[in-house]
Amino acid sequence: MKTTTPLFFAVTSTATLLGSLFSHAAELKFDDPKPQRYQLEARASELDSRAKEHPEIDFIFEKDGKPQDVQHATVDTSVAPEGKLVIWMMGYNDALFQRLNSYGLHAIQPHYANRWFSKVCTESPVSETCRGNVRLEAATGEDFSDVVDIPKPDGMMERTLQFVKWLAKENPEGKWDIFLTDDGNGIRWEKVIMAGSSHGSTTSARFAKHQKVDRVVMHCGPRDQYQNWQALPSATPANRYFGFSHVLDGGWTADHYCRSWELIGLNAFGPIVNVDEAKPPYGNTRRLISAADVKNDDKRAHSSVTPGGASPKDSEGNFLYEPVWRYLYTHPVDEVGEAVPLDDSCLKDQR
Repeated sequence: MKTTTPLFFAVTSTATLLGSLFSHAAELKFDDPKPQRYQLEARASELDSRAKEHPEIDFIFEKDGKPQDVQHATVDTSVAPEGKLVIWMMGYNDALFQRLNSYGLHAIQPHYANRWFSKVCTESPVSETCRGNVRLEAATGEDFSDVVDIPKPDGMMERTLQFVKWLAKENPEGKWDIFLTDDGNGIRWEKVIMAGSSHGSTTSARFAKHQKVDRVVMHCGPRDQYQNWQALPSATPANRYFGFSHVLDGGWTADHYCRSWELIGLNAFGPIVNVDEAKPPYGNTRRLISAADVKNDDKRAHSSVTPGGASPKDSEGNFLYEPVWRYLYTHPVDEVGEAVPLDDSCLKDQR
């Protein structure tokens, strides 16, 4: 029997939506007298006096005399803005941020509790909700987990709010204020693209299940093969999730990614497409893979899907995945491929 996953759409008042769009339309144009790419950074502990360390999960402000809570932000005012903010849930990658800025996107990398992975939920077998709940608590600062205690000021949401408020004052040329609610006390999540690689892509997807966002970009992920959150109803419609993996990545060969992609419901928007053999828009699918040369190294394969030393290049030194990255972050979410059946060869029950 062919099984399809239902989509969960949030109902929004047309009048409210149009009012929001019109009220911010004037702000979607930079008026910087010296258009340029801005790179900014600030320590989370200096932006919010409520911020605390949690050494039990390696969530600290300094290590070996070096700050660990530096947050990064970039914007290019020489590029027409799309009015969207990418929140990158992994270590700062300026090569990726350069590309995001060239697409007209703002981008930040907040400091949040992403070092807990080997500290909790390590029992075997692990509870099917343990890691998903920790991810959601680390992202929101709300009490979703019994194994960690991450208060609001230390969650990704509040760290992002305090950072964007600082950016709006520090870099008015970048018009960061368009991502703040009218009262300045919240983030306009409908303008946010959650993104990350590996561990970061997994938390991005888990958060998007809870909070509706504009889009989710999952480089080499998500994992959590023993967890059930991927199949939960989603605040973010399933057509807004995009995944990309290399076929030698251990998460792919062990069926972790294909499992998550199907549980999220991405087979409803097209088949898995090999980008080595296709061109944008890749049949409007949400599931992309590559078998490009990574020297037969699974670790290189894992990191190859983001810009960096492991990502394959052509004979002229250009990244092969340039069109893929642009597609992941800019392809219209309403343009989707045709649904395909679930793949019986992808192992869903991994216990």
